[in-house]
Amino acid sequence: MATITSLTAHQLLDIAKDETKKLDSGEIFIVRDLFKGYEWNRIERKKRLLLGTLFLHECSGGDFKPISKTSSGQQKYQKL
Repeated sequence: MATITSLTAHQLLDIAKDETKKLDSGEIFIVRDLFKGYEWNRIERKKRLLLGTLFLHECSGGDFKPISKTSSGQQKYQKL
């Protein structure tokens, strides 16, 4: 099994999308919430930024809607 650091941003996106299946309707989250804390911290910043962009483009308008940004600039989503 590959380590989290060796995965591409597209592979990380697949993991994030799988994790969203565990969320309840109406739940608010950021992409970081879809990973364990230590896993998220191991992903290089460049990949995290790309993952956020990919998630916004692929998932908005479907089962999720972007609602606002956190004070640190992370996009918040709500599961529909």
